[in-house]
Amino acid sequence: MRPLLAALVLAALPSFAAAAPCGNTSQGFEAWKVAFGQEAARKGIGQRGLQALAGVQYSRGTIAADRNQKGVKYSLSDFLRIRGVDAIVAGGRKRKAANAAFYAALEKGYGVPAGILLAIHGMESGFGSFMGKYNVLSSNATVAFDCRRSEFFSAHMLAALELVDRGWLSPNAIGAAHGEIGHTQFLAGNALEYGQDGNGDGRIDLYDLSDAMASTAYYLRKKGWRPGKPYGEGTRNFRVLNEWNAATVYQQAIAIAAARIDG
Repeated sequence: MRPLLAALVLAALPSFAAAAPCGNTSQGFEAWKVAFGQEAARKGIGQRGLQALAGVQYSRGTIAADRNQKGVKYSLSDFLRIRGVDAIVAGGRKRKAANAAFYAALEKGYGVPAGILLAIHGMESGFGSFMGKYNVLSSNATVAFDCRRSEFFSAHMLAALELVDRGWLSPNAIGAAHGEIGHTQFLAGNALEYGQDGNGDGRIDLYDLSDAMASTAYYLRKKGWRPGKPYGEGTRNFRVLNEWNAATVYQQAIAIAAARIDG
């Protein structure tokens, strides 16, 4: 994988803030696209990515979802029930049994057990049954334009355009409200930095299960996962789950579901 965007993303933020002014409504979005495109071209984004940028639209659905975030305030028992952890465990066990060699190879290669990967897969997309309903580029561009977290999402928008340039992301790809991609809902910058070619076809496609599972395992390993070590609450591996999702009940739910899937 080329290291272009890993360094590029961090270096790009101040100039993007200056060249592409943010906004709090849709007003100014088209002008922002022009300025962002000019800066993206200077940062090495090619014609495929720039053409994709020209076609993005302001996503009112993304803004509504972003404004309505309330955080996770449930008790653990309520969260387990609401997120359907019993069903995730049942589905995870079924998938592990049906493809035992695949998950064993992932654990051998990356050190992350099947239960963790399947719990995340179930939590993030219902094992791929629902990966979102928003155009990835439009939703990413909208939150990059929005003043609340413009710098953070500008970096991911630049990465998304790089993914399009490489042929790893379709301009018409569908994802979650903030531009999350694929089976385990990677942001574009993370897809570039941690994406793995799990099926050996020479590209990274997070809508492909092999690539998505390998990328998730690699991400956790690079964030400090220790192979063969416990992952229950209070352990070092449990703390790595904070890198995936900052909500404690989410981390607890992953660890609980994983232990039951692997049990």
